[in-house]
Formats: sequence, C-alpha cells, structure tokens
Amino acid sequence: MTGANSFSVSGYGPQRAGWTRLFNRDSLARRLDWPIMLSATALSLLGSLLVYSATRNRIQINHGDPYYFLVRHLMNTGIGLALMIGTVWLGHRALRNAVPMLYGLSLFGALLVLTPLGATINGNRNWIVIGGGFSIQPSEFLKVTIILGMAMLLAARVDAGDKQYPDSRTVAHSLGLAAVPIMVVLMMPDLGSTMVMTVTILGVLLASGASNRWIFGLLAVGVLGAISVWRLHILDQYQINRFAAFADPSLDPAGVGYNTNQARIAIGSGGLTGSGLFHGAQTTGQFVPEQQTDFVFTVAGEELGFVGAILIILLIGVVLWRACRIARETTELYGTIVAAGIVAWFAFQSFENIGMTLGIMPVAGIPLPFVSYGGSSMFAVWVAMGLLQSIRVQRPVSA
Repeated sequence: MTGANSFSVSGYGPQRAGWTRLFNRDSLARRLDWPIMLSATALSLLGSLLVYSATRNRIQINHGDPYYFLVRHLMNTGIGLALMIGTVWLGHRALRNAVPMLYGLSLFGALLVLTPLGATINGNRNWIVIGGGFSIQPSEFLKVTIILGMAMLLAARVDAGDKQYPDSRTVAHSLGLAAVPIMVVLMMPDLGSTMVMTVTILGVLLASGASNRWIFGLLAVGVLGAISVWRLHILDQYQINRFAAFADPSLDPAGVGYNTNQARIAIGSGGLTGSGLFHGAQTTGQFVPEQQTDFVFTVAGEELGFVGAILIILLIGVVLWRACRIARETTELYGTIVAAGIVAWFAFQSFENIGMTLGIMPVAGIPLPFVSYGGSSMFAVWVAMGLLQSIRVQRPVSA
C-alpha cells in the first residue's frame, strides 16, 4: 500500500482485479465499518415506514398524496447516502483543510435565518424556505462544522508531535470558535440545537485530553448560562411553557402538555408487540402532533410495541458502539475527536428525542437521528456517518 489514502493491493496482477480486489483485506469495501452502515440504513428505512404511517391520512399536510412524505423521506435518505459516499471519497483529512470555508458557509447560512429570508415553523425561527415544499435548517450543519472546527484546533499541535495534550490557549480558541454559532442559534431561538451543541462540545473536550478544569468550567458556564437565559427572558413564552409542562404534566393537558400526554398514551397503548403497522389508533386518529418529525418514536411504540421500540434503541446503540470503537482505534487525535464528537451528538440527541416522548425529558423539538422526517437532519447525520467511515478507512490496516 502506498499511503494512508490508498486502497489498492500490492501483489495482485490484472487477472485478480475486479471483485477479488474489491474484497481484499486492503480494499475499501473490506475496510468500511459495515455494522454501523447497516444499522444506520436500517434506521432510515424503518423511519420511512413510520413516517408513512404517521402522514398517510394527514390530508392537511400531505397535499392529498398519502405517499408524499414517504417519497421525500426515501429521497432524503438517498441524498444522505450520496453525501456519505462523497465524504468518504474526500476523506476527513482533506476536509480538515476545508474547515474554515465550511465553518464560514454554515455560519452564514445560520445568520440568514435571522434575516427576512428566515421562516418560523412550529415556533422556531430556524428555517430558510427555498420553495417547492423544501426548506433548510442551517443549525443541523453547524453541528458538523463545530466538531470539525474544534477538532482541527485541538489536534493541530498534538498530531504534529509538538504537544501531548492541547494547551489552555488552544482550548480557549476552540471554545471561542464554538461559541459564535451557539450564540447565533440562541438568537433564533433554537433551544434544542443549543442543548445538542453544548453536549457535543463537552464530548469533544473530553476526547481531546483537555485539562479537567476546562470540563468543570464548561459545566459551570452551562449552568450559569441556563440560569441567565431564564432570568433574562431570552426564551420565548412557548419554550418556557414546555419546561413548565415537563415539571408538571397536568399543568395544561389541553395546551402545552398535550403533545407529551398524547405521546405517552400512544406508546403505552402499544404493549409488547403493538397494534400492528398502520393500525395504531392514536396515529390513525392524528392525536399526536408533529408525529413524522419530533414524535416519530411514538409511531414505533404504538404500532410495533415494546419490541419495535427496543429494536430502534438497539440499532442506535450499535451505531454508537461502532462509532466509539472507531474513535478508540484511530491513531490520530483529530480522528478521535471527530468521532467522539459525533458520538456525543448522536447519543444526546437520541436520548432527548426518545426521552421527551416518554415524559422524562422536556420537549425540545429535535429529530431522532436517521429516523425522523427532515432533509437537513438526514443530510447532516449521513455526512457525520461519512466522517466516521473515512476515519475507519484511513487508519493503518494493522490497527
């Protein structure tokens, strides 16, 4: 093999080309992490069935076409897979050089939301409507660029051999880089994405080997920031009401507490094996709002029961397990940080999404990775999957 980016196999003549070469030990196909790939694909395909079940009878949003959301979800999944392939082809190391440009573009997109081009959907002004029924949520892509940007800064001198761990100045610079997009997202305000980004930053710092005082300092700043946001009335009233309903679900069962109450009814009615796909009374009766996006897990709980819900959680668990393994086995700090940041992102976002449907977390309006309907979220998680595969592929074969 001629280098870290080479996938050819030495010692094989032209007669051994084709499928033999493709599946040799050094080949790209053999070096991909297939468990994580198959699990993520299964989640997206299962999500398409759940999205279809949740929207096929909702004439007010499917434009009279029961397959409207199904087709778009599958199309989003296909585009996401293409983005993953493109990310693997470019490689996480090549993207490392493009981080300043990617950071600038994603931040610019987020700033556009605050202009008249931005649109408010479901109480959040975090969308740009581009017409034809399509819209973009720039905050989803900021999750990727924050991870790449922080990893680039934190690993620069360590991977070059100048340092064993990132020094305090480097950590401060990386936190400053992450703080700018978080401030922009708070201005929307998009509390759910802010929560995910904060946990992701914590995961990045833990993986980088930064001093513990930075970890505890970040936790303290997070607590003080949450108190300040509450006391300074930065949150919109509907967001405050969501936290109030989380603390006391009986506060307004017909209003702000309606979503959570209906979600728990749907999941609770599923029992062990569910009522059967496309036969859920709560889903068919359209009692759960935003069921194709934020509350898609309720479809699984009602129609596939405990078995289907656990299957989704197990598939997510496989994705997280394999991503942790990729982070542990790579020989460069940059790859470790990127993979660990993705683990923190996927883990917290999955926990928050499932938790809010069960009533153990406040409603924050964030999708379930790979499962929920939404192009921006789907594209972002598959780009992250491409980064994980690139880190896996470009490690030494003997690792």
